[in-house]
Amino acid sequence: MTQKLLEVKNVSKIFRIGGMLRGKKLIAIDDVSLDIDAGKPIILSLVGESGCGKTTLCKMLMRLHKPEMGEIILDGYSYTDKKSFDSLQFRLKVQPIFQNPYESFSARKTVDTYLFNTALRLGIAKSHFEAEKLVDESLKSVGLSLAAVKGKYPTQFSGGELQRVSIARALIPRPKLIIADEPVAAIDASMKMNIVNLFKELKDKYKISFIYITHDLSTAYYVSDYIATIYRGSLIEYGPAKEIMDHPAHPYTELLMNAVPVIGDKWSEGLSMPDMEDKEYAISYCKFAPRCQYATEECRQKRPDMIDVTKARKVLCFHPLIKPSDEEINHAMMA
Repeated sequence: MTQKLLEVKNVSKIFRIGGMLRGKKLIAIDDVSLDIDAGKPIILSLVGESGCGKTTLCKMLMRLHKPEMGEIILDGYSYTDKKSFDSLQFRLKVQPIFQNPYESFSARKTVDTYLFNTALRLGIAKSHFEAEKLVDESLKSVGLSLAAVKGKYPTQFSGGELQRVSIARALIPRPKLIIADEPVAAIDASMKMNIVNLFKELKDKYKISFIYITHDLSTAYYVSDYIATIYRGSLIEYGPAKEIMDHPAHPYTELLMNAVPVIGDKWSEGLSMPDMEDKEYAISYCKFAPRCQYATEECRQKRPDMIDVTKARKVLCFHPLIKPSDEEINHAMMA
């Protein structure tokens, strides 16, 4: 059995909007399952329109939200096992990179202060001298150096440079998993590919897996090994990036592919579907049925199960655009 770095098992997250009596229930993440193998680092992109639940899922992975249902297991340890939880060990294994690098650093402190604090407070360096070597090595991994960064404030860097500093900071503990939440959204188009190229290099060099949250589908196509498409809090398609983007199996993924033709384009106003309402998250049948041109009466009566399209791909759809082979159907029946 393949050892897993990360296992997300039937996880759901519910928010309450408004007061206790008249408030509404929003199922932000609805029965999501996925995993990442321990032995083979990958870049997994979570894609979908704004508000689909991508960031909520990753906040649960970072222990900032607690799931109402399901289980998350990191490196063999369940998040629900409070006795074995060690916050220091968790930070050594998982590091975040946020959307706006200028919000990650105070304008009153030099950026190298953050790098040294990370190395010393996590116990990776025992002295300032050791920290200098470690910080310089991490900065050089992203195309910078301690000499070029030392003593400078965040406002003295471009957005792309400061995001590289953020990545260097995340690299200091040599984590097993980096969660990058829209890391190129606030960066000039000319720098986007430099950052995503860097993720690919670091994955191979340091054997780090990345979860890349984005609605810039063109960079996801370029950088990803696997893609998970999220719609209204549900995982609707999962598998190898090139297979999914070249030949989507779910109608919503097909819509995304048709909407983002070139690098740098992303969907926001143009892709937002009309009449987006909270109640659509609570639909008991297929959530995409009200928007789907292929929907049948079956789709409007009950929710589909996740089915295998190939050994590496799965889709939440009664009528996938790519039909599973006889071998996959037999495998699913035996499972």
